[in-house]
Amino acid sequence: MVRMLFPPVWYKCHSGQPGSLSSADAISTRHCPWKMNQLPPRSPVASLASENTNSRVEALDNLSMDSFWLEVENIKQSTEAEQEECSLADVKTQEEGEAEAEWLQDAGLSELLGDVASDKDKLVLLSTLTRTQAAAVQRRLDTYSRSRRRRNKHPVRDVRDIFGVGSSEDSAAEKEESSPDPLWHNLRTSNTQRTETPDYSCTVRNPGKEEVFNMDVAYSEQAAVLLKGSFLSESRKLKDGNALTRFKIPKGRLGVTRIGDLSAQDMKKIPTLALIELTALCDVLGFELKRNKAAKLKTTEKRLFGVPLNTLLENDQKLLPNTKVPLLLQALLSCLEKRGLETEGILRVSGSQTRIKSLEQKLERDFYSGLFCWDEVHQNDVSGLLKRFIRELPAPLLTAEYLPAFAAVQNIPDLKQRLQALNLLILILPESNRNTLKALLEFLSKVVARENNNKMNLWNVSTVMAPNLFMHKGLPNKIPEGKEKQLAEGAADVVRMMIHYQDLLWTVSSFLVAQVRKLNESSSKRYQFCDKRIKHLLRKIHADKDKVEKNQGEPSKIVKVHASLLLKDSLEVHLNNATRVADVLRQFQKNLCQNGWNIVNTVNLLKCNNSMECTNLLLYEVGGNIGEHCLDPDTYLLDLYHINPHAEWIIKQNPSYPRMF
Repeated sequence: MVRMLFPPVWYKCHSGQPGSLSSADAISTRHCPWKMNQLPPRSPVASLASENTNSRVEALDNLSMDSFWLEVENIKQSTEAEQEECSLADVKTQEEGEAEAEWLQDAGLSELLGDVASDKDKLVLLSTLTRTQAAAVQRRLDTYSRSRRRRNKHPVRDVRDIFGVGSSEDSAAEKEESSPDPLWHNLRTSNTQRTETPDYSCTVRNPGKEEVFNMDVAYSEQAAVLLKGSFLSESRKLKDGNALTRFKIPKGRLGVTRIGDLSAQDMKKIPTLALIELTALCDVLGFELKRNKAAKLKTTEKRLFGVPLNTLLENDQKLLPNTKVPLLLQALLSCLEKRGLETEGILRVSGSQTRIKSLEQKLERDFYSGLFCWDEVHQNDVSGLLKRFIRELPAPLLTAEYLPAFAAVQNIPDLKQRLQALNLLILILPESNRNTLKALLEFLSKVVARENNNKMNLWNVSTVMAPNLFMHKGLPNKIPEGKEKQLAEGAADVVRMMIHYQDLLWTVSSFLVAQVRKLNESSSKRYQFCDKRIKHLLRKIHADKDKVEKNQGEPSKIVKVHASLLLKDSLEVHLNNATRVADVLRQFQKNLCQNGWNIVNTVNLLKCNNSMECTNLLLYEVGGNIGEHCLDPDTYLLDLYHINPHAEWIIKQNPSYPRMF
């Protein structure tokens, strides 16, 4: 029997308030083995969570939760006749130190668990960390080391050997006997100086106005500065979708990087960096980042429903290479976009469970053969299939490991910091999960955009989809008694944030891109580390930094831009402080049309008001300290040249536009 995260309730309305529950509607937790993890407060900042959460709950009194509980009941009815085993192994309680060891492995720091860690590996990753990130690593390595000593196992490398400082548990005698490692002491000092941040203490929220969402400075560093000043004096209340705070990402001189702009090689480095930063942010805020232990998935004989995402994509890519979102999900969303967006109550109104089960069987049989006819399927049944597809995944779409973290975002008192945590969590997700989630959220945004016709506003859609994303049969746990309503509303609010702020959430922060650049720079250098060469290395780092700062004073530069797929010739560009990517693309297109260059292929040029537009061309930064980076049109190229002088710049056609050659 599939076990429910939230127990079924009967829906009543009294005092004219929709969604209100009378005392008779008290929810028992005896049959609620599911849970949404809460993060226990551990600091003065965390103590604000309860107060602000209560204020958000009060603001939700006028927002109906009927759709949430109705969806829970529908899920229960659709599965109560099915006797299934859990898709995931039961989550076992980890011994002390196991969670820290797993965290260090996932953060790319497994070398620190051995007897002798590689100095080069330490330098490559640890030298990129900010002060708060380094503290997060040190805290977990310290805990792991103490647990190993308690269990009388072979001693692991002491934390002082890594960071050059003593553990908080060390005795004074131990501190006197050991001297700090000069390499890590200097690196941490350098990082501390490098990550000094402006004063954010005055950023008290002003409802209704657009706010700046800073992605240049690490979120944990911003939070640490806020702690030193005055924290937010105004509670963040949940609002209707139209009144949600608007955030703007300020475009720096290097522009904004979206997920998909970086090469696959560089994107592989992002999850580990994001995990370290998320952990550091939670440490600063006083919350514990809880993760479930990954479990092996059980195989199934089905081809579509209940099949792991990676398996689905492998099968789909045999038919359509480069598929990033399961073909079945694409078909379901396409059908709903064509015929369901205008349907009143779409997603909320449940289709026939008998028909949905029959349709599932037909899809399993006929989908890949192309014999399934979507025109004969009622849109409410299609929405039921969509939710069933998400629910039946062997592992949650938000992953078994990080589902508790997604659910716990609701406990962070400040909206901006909740979004920072969500941004990092989305970057941590496997690529297949992240792409599938994005396709789903884009569809849900289209549903909300047709609210006047389908009567489904942002909150309605969020309350319907939350149970399908946060309930999973493979994660049997209990909900704290009396917390059901609060956790349900919090889950719906997390879904609402993901829908409303998805453009912001699918952005790669500038500080993470900078860390990727430094990782690439460090890994490309081959140093033989010994005591005599450490000081030379540090001197060279400072010399390189001075050289870069000197180069940044250059007023102009002449570079070549290549377009090998379009032209045999390269474009010579004179850069100054005002030259942007968009300017280069316009210059390229002007020369292409007027100078009769030797064209390799015919380019699909778009015309608008008799003027040539370059919206179908993109400029890429390739090589140097980056793999491949699709540049924001507002990137200032002279600044980029100073950061990555060894890169090539290549013009390519936008893959989202149809090719004409």
